[in-house]
Amino acid sequence: MSTPRIPAARWVTLRPWLGVAARLGLAAVWLVAGGSKVADLGASGRAVNAYQLMPYDVAAVIGAALPFVELALGVLLLIGLATRVAAGVSTALLVVFITGIASAWARGLAIDCGCFGSGGQLAAGQAPSYLPEILRDLGFLVLAGFLLSWPRTPFSVDGWLAGEPSVEGEDE
Repeated sequence: MSTPRIPAARWVTLRPWLGVAARLGLAAVWLVAGGSKVADLGASGRAVNAYQLMPYDVAAVIGAALPFVELALGVLLLIGLATRVAAGVSTALLVVFITGIASAWARGLAIDCGCFGSGGQLAAGQAPSYLPEILRDLGFLVLAGFLLSWPRTPFSVDGWLAGEPSVEGEDE
């Protein structure tokens, strides 16, 4: 039994709209993640430090910068500006996040990833949820990978700057 394939004509019509969904979905992820951390940059630094991968001062700086990077990625993806670059940075960040979570899991740390909030050490009796966090981030990585391959989507500044709506599904 072979895998059903989407006919080429249907793919050409469907791909731009899948791109819009991927772009807006990933934008929402970054906006929520950054927005949940920006009010307490110290907590964000402590969450990064909980991974025990770098000195505290370095973790604090990364933790303080991370919400602003996430918000910037969210805005770029929301408006569709520099979509391929934003998808590339998203891919790199997600690989780092997945690696960090896997590392914490492998080393037996009991931490909250801090992905959508303050994170850090878990209270006694609380169990980490590493597998769902890794699977979630892998899903986000699929969205970023789609946008790396097909960054041009309808309703984007990239398309407007190029002078074309990119709804017809032309190749990049």
